Amino acid sequence: MDNMNDETWRARVHLAAANRLAVYDDLEEGIDNHFTMRVPGHDDRYLVLPFGMHWSEARASDMIVFNEAGEVLQGKGTLELSALSIHAPLHRITGANVVLHTHQTWALALNMLQDNRLLPASQTAAFLTSKVAYDDGYAGLADSLSEGERLASLLGDKQVMFMKNHGVIAVGDNVGQAYRRLYKLERVCRAQVLAMSTGRPLALLDEATVKKVEAPNPRNSHSQAEREALYFAAMMRVLDREMPGYGD
Repeated sequence: MDNMNDETWRARVHLAAANRLAVYDDLEEGIDNHFTMRVPGHDDRYLVLPFGMHWSEARASDMIVFNEAGEVLQGKGTLELSALSIHAPLHRITGANVVLHTHQTWALALNMLQDNRLLPASQTAAFLTSKVAYDDGYAGLADSLSEGERLASLLGDKQVMFMKNHGVIAVGDNVGQAYRRLYKLERVCRAQVLAMSTGRPLALLDEATVKKVEAPNPRNSHSQAEREALYFAAMMRVLDREMPGYGD
């Protein structure tokens, strides 16, 4: 596309890939929910798939650019009100480059419970439990920027948010990081709901063990950032086989 540098095009490709991966991983609701990313080099412009496109159709060239005033600055298509209301304030207030919001099945199932807390009952859960914020005040559809501001105040510096009776949010510095958090969150929610369904007590990890799991290990061959990049690169290769075309 005209007047677009490599970094901006790569952002579009990665965001389109994340939309398609959400279909592959069964995290999406067709045309609903939203994945957004700051336009590289801009603090007040964001990329999103136009409302009405199925996520399996997402292409880099389809992404529209919008601002907090709700104006579509580049591209063709409609910006959904809830995408504006939730995402623009979250980007602005938390500083997150990427904001992913879904109603994915297993996380939503946990958020339908009165006690919806993620429990440190597995190694993967131990990585996440201290990084989750909770919104226990669902009050209906998001239709104003004040709702996004409220969510941002609750999210703070956490990586993911449980939205009771609603869904989840994952944020990150880049698409690969945020999407990996969203994917892992769904996996641990599924495991917890399945374990809870047995009716037998869960074996929770103690606080000292959780801290040991969370702590960086200098003996690891790859940093967390490297693992995130390798994961997303691998998943884009999967898409190249299963859902090619996201980079168009």
